[in-house]
Amino acid sequence: MRMLHTMLRVGNMERSIKFYTEILGMKVLRQYDFPEGKFSLAFVGYGNERENTVLELTYNYGVESYDMGKAYGHVALEVEDANLACEAVRNAGGKVVREAGPMLHGATVIAFVEDPDGYKVEFIQAGTY
Repeated sequence: MRMLHTMLRVGNMERSIKFYTEILGMKVLRQYDFPEGKFSLAFVGYGNERENTVLELTYNYGVESYDMGKAYGHVALEVEDANLACEAVRNAGGKVVREAGPMLHGATVIAFVEDPDGYKVEFIQAGTY
C-alpha cells in the first residue's frame, strides 16, 4: 500500500489552484469536471502521482465555504528555509499565520500558512526534524 492523495473541499477552484501553484509552487497534474454530479476535481502536487502523494481539490458547485471542524489539522511540506518560504508566501500575497521558529517543546523549525479556504499548510525546515 501507499498513500495517494488527501482531498480538500474548496469554495473556488480557480482561487485554490492559483494558491497551490503560484504561491506553493505545485503543478496541476490533472483536472476533471463532472457537471452531472455538480463537482470538479483538480489534482495538484510536486511530481507525478506514481511517485508522489498529491492533493485532490474538490469543488462542489454552489458551495463557497465549509465548516473546518475540530479534527482536521494541516498538510505539511518540507522546505529548505522556513523563513524564506514564509517571505515568499507573503510576497505572493499569501497569509502567514505562524512565523518560522522552533516548535514548542522541540527543535524542529516550523511555520504555518493558510490557503484561501482556511486550511493550514505547515512548513517544516529540512534538517531540523
